[in-house]
Amino acid sequence: MSTAGLVRVLLCDDSPAARSVISRMLSSDPEIRVVGKAADGTEALAQLTAFAEADRPQVVLLDLEMPRMDGMTALPLLLKAVPGTAIIVASALSQRGAVATMTALRAGAVDYIPKPSAAAGGMSGGQFQAELVAKVKGWARMRRPSSRPAMPRAAAGWLGTAMPRPRAIAIGSSTGGPQALAALVARLDRPLGAPVIIVQHMPVGFTTLLADHLNRIGTLPCCEVGEGQSLLPGRLYLAPGDRHLIVREVAGGLVAHLGDGAPKNFCRPAVDPLLRSLVATCQGRLLVAILTGMGSDGLAGCRAVSRAGGVVLAQDEASSVVWGMPGAVARAGLANAILTVDDIAARIVAACADGKRT
Repeated sequence: MSTAGLVRVLLCDDSPAARSVISRMLSSDPEIRVVGKAADGTEALAQLTAFAEADRPQVVLLDLEMPRMDGMTALPLLLKAVPGTAIIVASALSQRGAVATMTALRAGAVDYIPKPSAAAGGMSGGQFQAELVAKVKGWARMRRPSSRPAMPRAAAGWLGTAMPRPRAIAIGSSTGGPQALAALVARLDRPLGAPVIIVQHMPVGFTTLLADHLNRIGTLPCCEVGEGQSLLPGRLYLAPGDRHLIVREVAGGLVAHLGDGAPKNFCRPAVDPLLRSLVATCQGRLLVAILTGMGSDGLAGCRAVSRAGGVVLAQDEASSVVWGMPGAVARAGLANAILTVDDIAARIVAACADGKRT
């Protein structure tokens, strides 16, 4: 049967049960075809290189912990054998899994999918399947560029709108976010006159290592923010996994508060609580960027930002792995501009440089 036009996937996992469950989840989507299954990196490499170019998998889902040849050993070999293959690593929800994941992302993996523990319901949950399918389809599309999707118009008049220098810059991201954040942070190559506050949907432990990753690749210092920490201009602060980040004003400065409130938009940390708190403290002196991600987290917060006179930037569909979060903001007419990640970074730098327009 022809697989032309389908998203072709190679699964590599030493567990027959995991291969069966993941294959069934992916195959439930009519646009995805699992074209190969391997029990370790050696088998995955042999299978990937045996495909004719027209039938070759665009995406490899690679388990990191396997006998004979594990995922970390296989990753560079797969990339060398078939450059351009999108490799998504599967890792355990543990500190060890987080370390392995960030190492794999630095080595060329495009994304990760955390495997829920048996105590958390295993891989039977609908959220795991939704994230898995979204990442596989999103990265296959990114590796198969076609004509640029039509974009909604940005909010009128934004180019000529003068605004005071932002008191804070907020960034929200989810699916595909680690790579988008890395690209954006690498472009922030000069001092900024405001703190950059980031919410990335990620589990506990993973955010610590993501902050360290961003700290290594960028000019500006980045850390996972702590309770009561002052938010200083020219620094990047990442919300920790499983804690909402709220910003309060204390003695004329911005201070982080971490909360255990109920998840918002099925997420904790979530973008909306951060944006609402920033509107309360910064009013219209706020610049927000919503990057790639599933769902609509950030939409309600961006409405509040827009009403207060702040500026909202949304990542464009063509460069987003999943145009859920930025798409929701764009379709609602809240985006002052719809841009690539590189252009968003340039707008942030410009906003802090002249303090008059974004």
